[in-house]
Amino acid sequence: MGYITEDKRKVTTQRLREMKQRGEKIAMLTAYDYTMAKMVDGAGIDVILVGDSASNVMAGNQTTLPITLDQMIYHAKSVVRGVQRALVVVDMPFGTYQINDSEAVTNAIKIMKVSHADALKLEGGEEILPQVRHLIEIGIPVMGHLGLTPQSINKFGTYAVRAKEEAEAEKLISDAHKLEEAGCFSITLEKIPAKLAERVAKEVSIPIIGIGAGGGVDGQVLVCADMLGMNNEFSPRFLRRYANLFETITDAVGRYVEDVKNSDFPNEKEQY
Repeated sequence: MGYITEDKRKVTTQRLREMKQRGEKIAMLTAYDYTMAKMVDGAGIDVILVGDSASNVMAGNQTTLPITLDQMIYHAKSVVRGVQRALVVVDMPFGTYQINDSEAVTNAIKIMKVSHADALKLEGGEEILPQVRHLIEIGIPVMGHLGLTPQSINKFGTYAVRAKEEAEAEKLISDAHKLEEAGCFSITLEKIPAKLAERVAKEVSIPIIGIGAGGGVDGQVLVCADMLGMNNEFSPRFLRRYANLFETITDAVGRYVEDVKNSDFPNEKEQY
């Protein structure tokens, strides 16, 4: 049956800090719709990320860049309706916060007011500190995101591991401290060396959530469709598949098609 918590209290940013303080790992997954969010929440997940990875998973885009603010709000509203316990964090999509802090605030307020989500996630370090500070000043909780930042994929030109070189590693550490000082309640570290991620987790007091960042951090996040095996074309080293739903669903649909074609469905018990 897996881990289903008896603690039904709403997860908050403060509770995440408390989890880090007592050494309790934080479990985080993505979700983009009501049905999946309800299942994930009911299974005991601590944090649900309405990721801009919806651009890939739900819309079939090659990158996260095309997804719009209104599309993210649609997915966030759908997820929030299915959640009772988990903290719901929403990615601010590319182009909605990078221009200036005024536009970032306007778009952030729209996401929070319309979706009723609990917090937002922004990619970047020192470059976006004014926006991060402004959002936190007006009462919006912010999760940072460092390392491989998919919204910058055109600058990187590759999804390879980040911060392997000393200069980039030192900047990442500096950015993590600056995000903490700005008031971020947590930071996601994506696809960086495990030792570097562990160092960051030890140096800052806020929870560090890793994806492809080793086990020395405070929690883990995966894309739900990946860990459930719905996407059979994506197999990075950090991914552990807990199911093979691609095969299960394809087989089920195939059997349904066969039964319809053979007039085996519906049978006499399946009609009025």
